[in-house]
Amino acid sequence: MNNQRESESTTTNGVQIRQSRRLPDFLHSVNLKHVKLGYHYLITHLLTLCLVPLMAFVIFQAFQLNPSDIHQLWLHLQYNLVSVIICSAFLVFGATVYFMTRSRSLFLVDYACYKPPSNLQVKFEQFMEHSSLTGDFDDSSLEFQRKILERSGLGEETYVPEAMHYIPPRPSMAAAREEAQQVMFGALDVLFANTNIKPKDIGILVVNCSLFNPTPSLSAMIVNKYKLRGNVRSFNLGGMGCSAGVIAVDLAKDMLQVHRNTYAVVVSTENITQNWYFGNKKSMLIPNCLFRVGGSAVLLSNKAKDKRRAKYKLVHVVRTHKGADDKAFKCVYQEQDGAGKTGVSLSKELMAIAGGALKTNITTLGPLVLPVSEQLLFFSTLVAKKLFNAKVKPYIPDFKLAFDHFCIHAGGRAVIDELEKNLQLLPIHVEASRMTLHRFGNTSSSSIWYELAYTEAKERVRRGDRIWQIAFGSGFKCNSAIWEALRHVNPSSNNPWQDCIDRIQDPYSEEVVACNKIYTYNSIPTISFLVSQA
Repeated sequence: MNNQRESESTTTNGVQIRQSRRLPDFLHSVNLKHVKLGYHYLITHLLTLCLVPLMAFVIFQAFQLNPSDIHQLWLHLQYNLVSVIICSAFLVFGATVYFMTRSRSLFLVDYACYKPPSNLQVKFEQFMEHSSLTGDFDDSSLEFQRKILERSGLGEETYVPEAMHYIPPRPSMAAAREEAQQVMFGALDVLFANTNIKPKDIGILVVNCSLFNPTPSLSAMIVNKYKLRGNVRSFNLGGMGCSAGVIAVDLAKDMLQVHRNTYAVVVSTENITQNWYFGNKKSMLIPNCLFRVGGSAVLLSNKAKDKRRAKYKLVHVVRTHKGADDKAFKCVYQEQDGAGKTGVSLSKELMAIAGGALKTNITTLGPLVLPVSEQLLFFSTLVAKKLFNAKVKPYIPDFKLAFDHFCIHAGGRAVIDELEKNLQLLPIHVEASRMTLHRFGNTSSSSIWYELAYTEAKERVRRGDRIWQIAFGSGFKCNSAIWEALRHVNPSSNNPWQDCIDRIQDPYSEEVVACNKIYTYNSIPTISFLVSQA
C-alpha cells in the first residue's frame, strides 16, 4: 500500500479512532527562510567547497613523493635558476606594490553623544503654549503644529535650546554660539575622557553644521577651546543637510589615508537657536516640530595599535548626490516666505525624491556588501524581466543577510516607515531609529550616532557584526557608512541612554509601543502629503 495513504484504526472506550500515517506536508512545514539561508551559505562558500577537494588531492600527491622524486625536482629548479629568480622578483615587486598602495584600515576608537540638561526638555503642551504666546502664529498654524507633534513619533523628553524657552524667544548670534559650544564641547569632553586622548594628539578635525556658520568657524571654536596644535588640519562643512555626518567621516577617511599615524575627530551637530521659523507657511513649520538639540563627536584613527581597543572598523562609505535634478535640489530649501521670514521649506515630492536617492545608493552599495547568493537572485530576475519579458516581480535583495544592525536617520516617522517597508526589515531592525526619534527627536546628522549608542546600550553588538548607517540630506543626498565591530561592544561611560535604557529593556514596554504606534487621522488640505507622512 502507498505509505502516503496508509492509516490504521484503534478502538478506545468503544470509539474507533482513525489515525493518519501520511507523510508530513513539507511544502507548508519547512520554513522557507531557513531554505533561503541554506542557499545563501552554499553559494557564499561555494569556492571554498570546490577548493577543499583540490587541496586535498594536492596534499595527497605530495605525500606520495619519494626521495628520488624530490631530488629530480630540485635538479629541475637548479637548471632553471633564471626563471626562478625572475618569478621571485615579480612576486616581491607585486607584494611591495600591494602593501604600499592598499588603503589603510580606519578604526573608530570611540564616540560620544551630547546629552542636554533636563531643564531644556520641552513637552508638547509647553511647546504649544510657547508657540501661542509668541503671537507669530495664527490659529491654523498652531493647529497644524499640534497635529504634526502628535503624529511625528517624538516623545515628551526632547530638547530645544535655552533661547526657545523664553517668552518671547530670544534668538541671537550670542545665543546661537552658546548652543553650539554647549553641544560640541559637551560631546568632546566626554569623548576625551573616555578615550584618554589629549587634544594635542588630534591631527585632523572635521566639523559639520548646516545652518549655523559664524566667523570664526565652529572648527575654530574647538581649536581655541582645546588649544589644538598649530598644524591641525581643520575643516568646517556647512549647508550639507542631515547626511553631512557621513560626508564628514568620508573626508576624515581620505585625510587619514594621506597622513600617517594620527587621529581625526568628527563633530556633527545642528543649530536651532537662529533657525526657528516664526511664520505661517505650512511647509516651513514642520522643521520646528521635528528638529531638536543634539550632537556627536567621533574619534577615528589609522594607527595599527588602536585596533586592540577600537570599537569598529570602517568598511565602506557610499555617497549619492541627486543635486543635478532641479526638483531634488529644491526639495529641502532655505528661503524667505512672503512676509520675509526665513525658514527651511520641505517639498511635497520629498519622500519620492528620497526614495530615488535611496535606490541609487543601495544599487551602488549592494555589490559591495551583499552575498553572492543575493546578487545571483537579483541578476537572474533582472535577466528574466529584460530579455524574456517574464512577468516577475523585481527581486528586492535581503540586506538582513549583509547587515546585523541598521541606523536609519531619524528624520521623521515617514522615513523610518518607508525604509522598513521597502527593505523588508523587522521591527527590531528599526527599533533604534524609532527610539532615537522618540527620545531625542531629529538631531540631524548626529542621529545615526544616537541610534548606534542605543544598540550598544541594549548590548546587541557582537564581534564581527556589521552596522549600516544611512542618512538623507538636502541637496538632495543619500549617504551610507558601513562599520564592522572588532569586539563585543559595551556602552561607553556617559552613554546618552544610560538613564532610561532600563525602562525600555522589554521590546514590548509601553515606551517602545508608544514609539511604534501607528496613528490614524484625517489629512490636512495644505501640503497634505507631508502631513500624512510626518
